[in-house]
Amino acid sequence: MHDKDQPSKYTVKKLTLLLLRSFAGPFLMTFMIALFVLLMQFLWKYIDDLVGKGLGFFVIAKLLVFVSITLVPLALPLALLLSSIMTFGNLSEHSELTACKSAGISLQRIMRPLTLTAFGIALMAFVFSNYILPVANLKMNALLYDVRQQKPALYITEGVFYNGIEGYTIKVGSKDDDGQTLNDVMIYDHTNNRGNSKMVMASQGKMVMSDDERYLVITLFKGVSYEDQDNGRERASHPLLRTEFDQETFRFDLSSFKLSRTNEQLFKDNFQMLNLRQLSVASDSIRKGVTGKQQDVLRQLHWLRKDSVVSGKASPLAVERYAIRRGYSNAIAALYAAKGIKGVATDAAQDIQFKRKSLARHEIEWHRKFTLSIACLILFFIGAPLGAIIRKGGLGMPVVISVIFFIVYHIISITGEKFAREGVLTPMAGMWLSTVILLPVGMFLTYKATTDSNLFGRETYQRLFRKWIPKRKTIAT
Repeated sequence: MHDKDQPSKYTVKKLTLLLLRSFAGPFLMTFMIALFVLLMQFLWKYIDDLVGKGLGFFVIAKLLVFVSITLVPLALPLALLLSSIMTFGNLSEHSELTACKSAGISLQRIMRPLTLTAFGIALMAFVFSNYILPVANLKMNALLYDVRQQKPALYITEGVFYNGIEGYTIKVGSKDDDGQTLNDVMIYDHTNNRGNSKMVMASQGKMVMSDDERYLVITLFKGVSYEDQDNGRERASHPLLRTEFDQETFRFDLSSFKLSRTNEQLFKDNFQMLNLRQLSVASDSIRKGVTGKQQDVLRQLHWLRKDSVVSGKASPLAVERYAIRRGYSNAIAALYAAKGIKGVATDAAQDIQFKRKSLARHEIEWHRKFTLSIACLILFFIGAPLGAIIRKGGLGMPVVISVIFFIVYHIISITGEKFAREGVLTPMAGMWLSTVILLPVGMFLTYKATTDSNLFGRETYQRLFRKWIPKRKTIAT
């Protein structure tokens, strides 16, 4: 028999659809805005490496797609936080949450559809981090490396010496409106590695590209060429050769201006390009390498302590005992032996330190696969009750509050990761630091929203302030 105090299934279904529709729009909008802002930040950072290189639209579009994929771990938690605040803020502002509670629906039941949605997004974020993000990192870094190595596009400016073509320096006095006719042309030929030993001058010329755009063809008219005949050993009988011509053609190879692609396999072993299984295998290999290096050095210099190998320092007493054991009666011979011993220990310590840093980076990346998903959940459980408490929707107060919380989350995450890289914290502690700090905040906000606490209301703090002032006056008297 149906209880009249309980909402019907139809009501719950309509409420679920309302929540999902209210959440989907802000989530997609805020996600795209956050992604766009982060993409503009990337372009601002690498604008000097992209502009003026004659990159085609397809190359630029391909790079931006890969960069956008790699920025999802930053945009997704922010979008989830902001959209959850906006959704529940709108419901509270229009008294829809109050109506639902009056109908016997608790806040936890109201949040259930979006909680399940947040869990689904977190699961997809994990799959994305483990399988899609490594591939996107590989392709983005390989393409970005090639773009940064790319030479600037061919652009010969009037009155300026242009040396972008290897082995030549070209100066053009002026160009006609057609962009092909040149005036007062000067070409220095440095291909023989003897400086400015050969120069060509002409009053007029024409510049065109070959059909396959591999060569720049410059045809000069009524010009003079000068060539120094000094071969560096003795001067020839005619030290300067001057030749006049009516027409001469130069072909400049432009193959170096085309974007050459590096083999992506050269980047595939980087920790950012690995999934969980590959990171685990690589970490085990590095860990075995560290242990093996320590044991190998200790076997060679068995009289050293393990901490001497790790720090690269051998005590003078240990070196002296080693010299006596080896029978070095000569002080100079013992000194040379000590230097050799110290060199072995120092090299081993540096190698071990490098391997440990590499191991830390691999372990950090391993934990990052999980922290993205957990961050989505925690920021949702901060945003949803926060929206119900502040009772404001739209893009005003929710944006301010969500940005503040996201900045706090991001600063804690960056700080924890930096401490993990430097060895101050373990990779696990550093990567989960933001979760440990923000999880209680989410639980506290959820509790306050459930109890209808007016946490950000002015009256709440005025009431506390009024209670506090009389106590201070009583103590003072």
